Amino acid sequence: MLMVFFLFLFAGCENISGLGKVKRMEIGKPAPDFVLQDASGKAWELSSLKGKVVFVNFWATWCKPCRDEMPSMEVLNRAMGGKPFQMLSIVFNDDIDMAKSFAQRLGATFPVLGNPSQELTQAYMITGVPETFLIDADGILRHKFIGPYDWNSGQMRNVVLELFNSPQ
Repeated sequence: MLMVFFLFLFAGCENISGLGKVKRMEIGKPAPDFVLQDASGKAWELSSLKGKVVFVNFWATWCKPCRDEMPSMEVLNRAMGGKPFQMLSIVFNDDIDMAKSFAQRLGATFPVLGNPSQELTQAYMITGVPETFLIDADGILRHKFIGPYDWNSGQMRNVVLELFNSPQ
């Protein structure tokens, strides 16, 4: 029982429960597609990013672990410059303008996408924030990470780089 408590404590900031039946993500299967707008109104469609490794992070400004994770995400995004890579941050249960302001103060070079539908959060089986998904260039979901990570660490950077180098 104590172990379950700690898993929830370290997983993130907010838990949600799914309603209804939605096709759910599965590691090794195509990632659920979505179209979301960024803070400037540009539409981002996941399926249009095939050919790139895609990093998708669900987060919120009110979530301290999310805010703490963002600088290492930015370092990773800049390190991937010149590679077929796209980082997307998806604001979860938060104000897009507040998220855009936070990202600007950080100097973020990745887009901040608006609040997803309940169907999308169910499809990705979001249990809280932050949660991160790595999708290979063929659109296959390869990894799900619950909770904050140091994306600038050698270990986490290697997880991303492996998606460029090996056929899945």
